[in-house]
Amino acid sequence: MNPDFQPDKAQLIMTLRGMGILDAATLGALEQVPRELFVPPALRHHSYENASLPIAYNQTISQPYVIARMTEALRLRGRELVLEIGCGSGYQAAILSYLCRRVYTMERLKPLLVGAENRLRDLRISNVSFRLGDGSKGWPEAAPFDRIILTCGCDKIPDILLQQLKIGGIMVAPEGHGKLQQLVVVTRHETGFERVLLMPVTFVPLIGGD
Repeated sequence: MNPDFQPDKAQLIMTLRGMGILDAATLGALEQVPRELFVPPALRHHSYENASLPIAYNQTISQPYVIARMTEALRLRGRELVLEIGCGSGYQAAILSYLCRRVYTMERLKPLLVGAENRLRDLRISNVSFRLGDGSKGWPEAAPFDRIILTCGCDKIPDILLQQLKIGGIMVAPEGHGKLQQLVVVTRHETGFERVLLMPVTFVPLIGGD
């Protein structure tokens, strides 16, 4: 990582701690991944502000606090298979790669997926599998997953994704209309799905039906 960003990164980690992100593994992963490599060059001086930033194709890289909160809510222990819907710049996948056994990430926009693959290759991250396609259908060949994370909002979590979650597995997803989204943590039990609302959020929409 460019050493010029170290003070900004340290300040961001302190800010996240102050906002209640206390999981050491999550904070450690945020420290490991150079966020400046995942944002457009013109915005790199904003890399460690606690704010979402625009990337190509009207997509965004999420606010670090939201990424940390979603990651923490997955309760990763290091051995999980994780499905990510909405690869974007690849930043969230890079964070997850330090915390689980393998990440399966999907993206419908080929240039974003190629860019993410190149970034993670440059960072020598090798436990992430990429797929171009409709994230609303999930990745059935690799299912079931221990964890699923959606980095795009949907009116209602597609049932096909819920069915790709293992018994005992956890899904974190933004659900709702437009700016009235809530981050939902879903745990699958033998008898059904338990849902807990975490916080209000605003994500770009999940686009399916390709």
